[in-house]
Amino acid sequence: MDDLLDSFLSYLVVEKGLSENTLESYGRDLKKFLLFIKSRGTTSAREIKYGDILDFMTRSREEGLNATTIVRSMVSVKQFFKYLLSEKVLSEDPTAHIKTPKMKKAIPGVISLGDVESILAAPDESLPEGLRDAAMLEILYATGIRVSELIGLKLNDVNFELGFVVVYGKGSKERVVPIGDKAREKLLSYLRDSRPALLKARESKALFVTRRGAGMTRQGFWKIIKAQALRAGVTKKISPHTLRHSFATHLLERGADLRTIQVMLGHSDISTTQIYTHGESERLKEIHKKYHPRS
Repeated sequence: MDDLLDSFLSYLVVEKGLSENTLESYGRDLKKFLLFIKSRGTTSAREIKYGDILDFMTRSREEGLNATTIVRSMVSVKQFFKYLLSEKVLSEDPTAHIKTPKMKKAIPGVISLGDVESILAAPDESLPEGLRDAAMLEILYATGIRVSELIGLKLNDVNFELGFVVVYGKGSKERVVPIGDKAREKLLSYLRDSRPALLKARESKALFVTRRGAGMTRQGFWKIIKAQALRAGVTKKISPHTLRHSFATHLLERGADLRTIQVMLGHSDISTTQIYTHGESERLKEIHKKYHPRS
């Protein structure tokens, strides 16, 4: 069964082009599932039955896993068996009659424009690291890209003349996102005054680098945004995704259409983008209640 799992994960990379993070999630879920199956004395995928799947779900609930984690795990298991069926490893799918409930999407955390501006102004730009941090924060809020996309940017992904970055998102899908004048100016300052000081004659294709000459990591930038939020006096819980969510919400509040926001965020399905309309709907309800004569 381990060989089948390896084959499935390779299929996800080659045929589906899934990101490294998504791949790790599938692998983690399925390894746990197969470990449970093996503990019952089952040694072949052909021996796995409908009842085994139900027992796995029951065990997951007994372990105290939340509903979102269980649903995600079952999606992984169902996709695994769908693959085995397509490869003729199985003639029947034991998950065929298992319904995976759709989870209500959580409303993303968003901060005010004032808090965003405080965070963007927080880095000490007299230091090479500070100027780099300022440029990264400006680009993140100007584009709404994911943190993995931000740290993955290369020097040749930026078009200063036309004012956009080329982003490679989930499934290696490419999209073009405008950066705006302020982020463009901050990025130019970083490239001129900070990046050479950090690299010290070393070469790197990465746009954002550390003093070690390596590209910025996800964990490294997570620490940066936490530190700059603290420095700015923003007490709300902050993560790189907070600026992404705030980018989308602030655009929507100012009249941008949902389809345009979808393209910039890199969402394949507009239903994913529609989550941002909830906050806008709540805001409109408050205005209606406050000003309408019969509210």
